[in-house]
Amino acid sequence: MTKVQLDELRHVIHPPGKLDSRAEHWAGRLYMRAISLRVTRLMLGTRFSPNQITTVMVVAGVLSGVALVLPGIGGAVLSVLFMQLYLLLDCVDGEVARWRKQFSPLGVYLDRLGAYLADVAVMIGMGVRAAELGLDWYLVAGLAAGVGVLLLKSSSDLVHVARSDSGMEKATDQSVVPRSSGLARVRRLASSIQLHRLCNGIECTLLLLVAAVVDLSLGDLTATRVSTVAVTAIVWLLVPAHIVSIVASSRLK
Repeated sequence: MTKVQLDELRHVIHPPGKLDSRAEHWAGRLYMRAISLRVTRLMLGTRFSPNQITTVMVVAGVLSGVALVLPGIGGAVLSVLFMQLYLLLDCVDGEVARWRKQFSPLGVYLDRLGAYLADVAVMIGMGVRAAELGLDWYLVAGLAAGVGVLLLKSSSDLVHVARSDSGMEKATDQSVVPRSSGLARVRRLASSIQLHRLCNGIECTLLLLVAAVVDLSLGDLTATRVSTVAVTAIVWLLVPAHIVSIVASSRLK
């Protein structure tokens, strides 16, 4: 089998606008799509289907949260590595699907399920890590952050369910802007601060790695515990704000 050329592959799997879309993660634009392009070319020479790749992606995301249970900086490093593998495979599965034209509702379902499980696993793992495998308020905070992340993700996905059940087309990127000019300004301000990024497993694992380095110098878990409380507070600040933003936008109109 002749190996496909990178330029030809890039033209198909990274169509115009793909890397600039609102759904594309900053890490994808910065470095991961360049890596995934080459990994995808290798995967095309195998029998792995897009759905099989997505399944491995889901496992990697969950293991990122599990790794946080391991004490010390080693667990934090392993968590970041698993999350980066998750991100890589999240790119590769779609790229293989686009090249082979193998699309399915199951693939979309597995991809969304993976996003839920990965981020929630990291939040719970963060709480367990801060609690040192015990039962205390840091564990409660991690569990609360996990529930909050579920609400954030599900409230966004429920927009698609509501529109589909109403016979409407998929919402556009422009429809997310609140109709109220005041709310629109608040949303732009919140987006510029980028605090919502910490509700994502990718950024959260990086934060916890930095916290682990600080903990190593302090000789305790102060930085991890502060991070756990901060992330949980941010998640629950965003939950009602996100729901209000959805209702106030054109997404349900």
